[in-house]
Amino acid sequence: MSSERSQRSRGGLEVAAALAVGALFGFGLALSGMLDPAKVIGFLDLFGDWDPSLAFVMGGALLVSTPGYLWLRRRGGPSLLAGALSWPTRTDVDRPLVLGAVLFGVGWGLVGLCPGPALAGWIFLGLPILVFVLAMVVGSFAWGSLGATR
Repeated sequence: MSSERSQRSRGGLEVAAALAVGALFGFGLALSGMLDPAKVIGFLDLFGDWDPSLAFVMGGALLVSTPGYLWLRRRGGPSLLAGALSWPTRTDVDRPLVLGAVLFGVGWGLVGLCPGPALAGWIFLGLPILVFVLAMVVGSFAWGSLGATR
């Protein structure tokens, strides 16, 4: 019985950690202005009114995350809450990877949103963002159905 209670407690810690990290990520996106699709489109507008602030946000994210990533790779072993770490092993570039990258880039360029800011901002940014999030969810389920048949 205590093993079951320990497992439930650990599951609660995983959920709490995921919520805390997600909230921190969403707060960072809001603080940096990255919930605003116009900000992203301004970054992608290289020949117009270019806004380089997104590059600084990405650079700051790399400065914060790279030491932790390198430490985890060097340390190995299980994570604190979720057990074994799962590192990517594939290095090839295949058709689904390229297609996914192209679709992501086109969507990002057209509407100035990617999944993180869309999920973090739909409450504040209204109906158009909610429609984007719903379309993203439908697309994810559609891909899951298609992927299951391959």
